[in-house]
Amino acid sequence: MDTSEIRNSKFKIRNPDSPIGIFDSGVGGLTVFRAIEQRLPNESLIYLGDTARIPYGVRSPATIERYALECATFVQSRGVKAIVIACNTASALAANYLRSQFELPITGVIRPGSRRAVEKTRNGHIGVIATEATVGSGAYERAMLAIRSGLEITSRACPLFVPLAEEGWLNHPVTRQVAEEYLAELRSSRVDTLVLGCTHYPILRPVIEQTMGDHISYVDSGEAVADEIAKLLEERGLIRRDEQPRVEEFYVTDSAERFRRVAELFLGRPLESVVTVKLGTV
Repeated sequence: MDTSEIRNSKFKIRNPDSPIGIFDSGVGGLTVFRAIEQRLPNESLIYLGDTARIPYGVRSPATIERYALECATFVQSRGVKAIVIACNTASALAANYLRSQFELPITGVIRPGSRRAVEKTRNGHIGVIATEATVGSGAYERAMLAIRSGLEITSRACPLFVPLAEEGWLNHPVTRQVAEEYLAELRSSRVDTLVLGCTHYPILRPVIEQTMGDHISYVDSGEAVADEIAKLLEERGLIRRDEQPRVEEFYVTDSAERFRRVAELFLGRPLESVVTVKLGTV
């Protein structure tokens, strides 16, 4: 079966015992994986990291759509009952496109995180830290202002947070220094709620909290996504009730050993296997 046949399959009857599919451009989406695992410990999970084509943030919108379509087509081929786009760039630029192409439920990270931020803010001043591509897209601002007009939103790109997280420098002096530099303006503003708008950033949350202070409410989009996917599956009668052990599978498009190293750091446990696949075929 080719990818177009898989994509056009209706899958109208889905099995609650089927896994949830999660994809990202790399390893950052593992924070979303972890949040879903904690929120829904009985669910089987499939994770795909498109590590051969990272970073997505420098690609054109048309290319992001194509990459996201290939990722979603692959995870659907594993028989999933829902798809989570655990990538801010793909969520901003391709989520609506994917919803038009697939029958099964698709959830991105931006809408759930935005809703959580609007719920939490007390004074209407919200900060967003993210990659340059996500900040440049304005996706969080649009999503939050669509929920409530009149919000004051301050966004800050923090590109060095990604390599620092992947190096495991979670409490390193360099990480603290970078956080001080990036967050100085936000710390002196009236922001009372801060969105961690990149899936890598929850790994650095302790340093971010030390820098910003305990008067700030923090929004981890992964936690918001986990709550949303749980609600969605419950509404559709797709929560897994089987008492048999859950299954998890990890796939990448390149650099499996590096992915394993970082994944074990992010998840805090060893992985049994990481399989390398080629997208566009199944």
